Amino acid sequence: MSTFASALYAVSAPVLEISLLNALQLVLVIVAVGAFALLFKPLLVGIARAMVLLVRPKLSREERLARQQMREAQALQRTLGKMNGVSPSNAAELRALSTRA
Repeated sequence: MSTFASALYAVSAPVLEISLLNALQLVLVIVAVGAFALLFKPLLVGIARAMVLLVRPKLSREERLARQQMREAQALQRTLGKMNGVSPSNAAELRALSTRA
């Protein structure tokens, strides 16, 4: 026998020793777990979402607005930096806009 055939037999030997009754029990357990998951899917999804909220809570409306304003201010600063050397008049106009915001 070749080495490959012996390795294949060694790997498949435990699978070949499973009786029909054990295989049937395994299939029934898989079907039962699938049915349980299908039946209680909304509950399980809700529990998963609650766990996510425990780890990473949602930001309040004020916090989201503050983050958005910070991102906009940073974008404006990047644009100002790019425009400063190219077009000083446009950069001055952007600075004036940023003071109003």
